Amino acid sequence: MDYSYPFSIEWSTEEIIDVVSFFEAIEMAYENGINRQELLTRYRKFKQVVPAISEEKTYFREFEEESGYASFPVIKEMKAGTDDQKIKLKKK
Repeated sequence: MDYSYPFSIEWSTEEIIDVVSFFEAIEMAYENGINRQELLTRYRKFKQVVPAISEEKTYFREFEEESGYASFPVIKEMKAGTDDQKIKLKKK
């Protein structure tokens, strides 16, 4: 991993950890797959820190530019999935 995670200097340490944990889950979805419930838990924590959709899109875009991992397709798959489903996508 030769990139950094997007975050705001205004967030607390716990909030930064929650956001980084969410982006690590996005990485897992592309690399090995991740359980839908685990991803959903991390996404909910992320949304507590970043509740606005416009901000979410900004952080998703920054993360994709840095890492090459697109967050939106993972979230779309998560929302359409079932409880014990494994979310696994291929990187473009």
